[in-house]
Amino acid sequence: MQEHPRENLLGTRRFGPFFWTQTLGAFNDNVFKNALVILVSFGIAGLSQDQINLYVNLAAGLFILPFFLFSATAGQLAEKHEKSQLIRWIKLAEIGIMLLGVVGLYLGHVPFLLAVLFLMGAQAAVFGPVKYSILPQALHPSELITGNAWVEAATFLAILLGTMLGGWLIAQSFGLAGVSAVVVGVAVLGYVAARAIPDAPAAAPALEINWNAFTETGRNIAFLRGNRTVFLSVLGISWFWFYGATFLAQLPNWTKLNLGGNEEVVTVLLTVFSFGIGLGSLLCERLSGHKVEIGLVPLGSIGLSLFGIDLYFAAPGNATATGLGAAAWLAQPGSVRLLIDLTLIGVSGGLFIVPLYALIQTRSEASHRSRIIAGNNILNAAFMVASAILAIVLLKAGLNIPQLFLAAAILNAGVAVFIYGLVPEFLMRFMAWMLIRVLYRIRVSGLENIPEEGPAIVVCNHVSFVDALIVGGSVRRPLRFVMYHKIFKVPVMNFMFRTARAIPIAPFKEDPVMLERAYEEIDRALKNGEIIGLFPEGGLTPDGDIQPFKPGIEKILARTPVPVVPLAVRGLWGSMWSRLDTRMRRARLPRRFRAEIELVGDAPIAPDGLTAAALEAKVRAMRGTRG
Repeated sequence: MQEHPRENLLGTRRFGPFFWTQTLGAFNDNVFKNALVILVSFGIAGLSQDQINLYVNLAAGLFILPFFLFSATAGQLAEKHEKSQLIRWIKLAEIGIMLLGVVGLYLGHVPFLLAVLFLMGAQAAVFGPVKYSILPQALHPSELITGNAWVEAATFLAILLGTMLGGWLIAQSFGLAGVSAVVVGVAVLGYVAARAIPDAPAAAPALEINWNAFTETGRNIAFLRGNRTVFLSVLGISWFWFYGATFLAQLPNWTKLNLGGNEEVVTVLLTVFSFGIGLGSLLCERLSGHKVEIGLVPLGSIGLSLFGIDLYFAAPGNATATGLGAAAWLAQPGSVRLLIDLTLIGVSGGLFIVPLYALIQTRSEASHRSRIIAGNNILNAAFMVASAILAIVLLKAGLNIPQLFLAAAILNAGVAVFIYGLVPEFLMRFMAWMLIRVLYRIRVSGLENIPEEGPAIVVCNHVSFVDALIVGGSVRRPLRFVMYHKIFKVPVMNFMFRTARAIPIAPFKEDPVMLERAYEEIDRALKNGEIIGLFPEGGLTPDGDIQPFKPGIEKILARTPVPVVPLAVRGLWGSMWSRLDTRMRRARLPRRFRAEIELVGDAPIAPDGLTAAALEAKVRAMRGTRG
């Protein structure tokens, strides 16, 4: 497998047109939605306050309802049809829907406008499964985290800008004309961008469409539940929408009652929250090293709870002043703290959801991916509805809005503990990611040679006690390491090794039963399509040089012939946790803390006739003189 060159994705045809199509669509939806809400609330004469409240709440519900009704069918359509053409059909439908919206705006007929909003929700529901399932077809696996980060960042910023522009335009003397021109013009631009999206072949062209939304929804949920990690990732994303919806829905009243601000302050708070989401999404791409790093998910969940709790303590009671504009409010004590909290909640949200979206894309089968994403959209909508219901119940029970935020932040911590208990891989990756970055500065290259699917063995030289963490934390696919049973039992690390389903092994003289059991488990894992990680030296190097590779690798390949990918770590000898440092630790502080190290990979080697000596020579050459 050749190394995939890094490109500016926004400048490529395989990503750029889709990115602008998606961003323009999110922007347009929110221009129209907010213009409609402001128009109903302030611009149509003769409506009572009860009618206004009814229509505003109906608007929110009618946009979400299509996700329940049409997502299941949309997932099938995205599976059956070529995706770029499907996107163009969807964008043509958007132009038609926006033209109907213009008619409704000039008529001032609220039920007609609500019907248009329902159609917009239907169009968004149909686009959802295509939106995320096309990315794995268009992008190299090493680019998925970058693509998702850009999409999430741009989506939230587009929502913010669209909401602000829609509200501002409809309040002007030329409001109807301005909103009409924008929504139709942006819809046309979205279609033009969609015409440049390259072909994305159908994943299941022979699929027979089940038009019964209820039974198909059940099937989609069954697809989700068929892959435990994917299902729990979807639950994690849905929980984020529950958490975010709780905060965003209360933002106007919280600003008025507890912060003493007016509409300008609401806009400021929305801006910093959306900016935080975008920043967190892009930061995720930087921190992950351009791979799907689920170790960032616990970091995001910690931030969601930590800064959500601080938000409560920053403004726990009612405001002493009212009606403050943005400038006056920013001059108030504690306002900067609130802005920092909201920004960091957004950053934490970006770190939380971007790896989960990428994980769903990489861990779900291509033939079911669109339907799995459709199931994700259904659950997201259900969790947002549940968020609204729970908020109503808790507020009616006597909680104030800051207490509601505190309850959500504490509940988030409980949900995190529950999810990481069910899938400890998340927590294990987080611990490995943190340890590696605390102890070392690591550079990786050539890891794209590790197959994206199917069985393989990864071999590496063995220099330190943390080699398994460095390799396992850098490789995208989960590795099952074979390791000396005494290292397997090292406290703290044992949790990570057990979570990663490492296979303890012992020499024949020490425990022949454990040795045979290890070989059987390796054989079973390879036949199940997993990747095995081996340190064929059989122990840590005592002097920094590579020791002779044991013949056990030959026995494994004789039983189950699979490709072998050679890796080499460089620069670890003499660093903390190597034997050189261990020998001298009592006499002085650890050597070379935060040492710069490298992990390099090379092309897979066919198993036929492969010997331990040949593998040793290959890894020795890859390591070079920097042991």
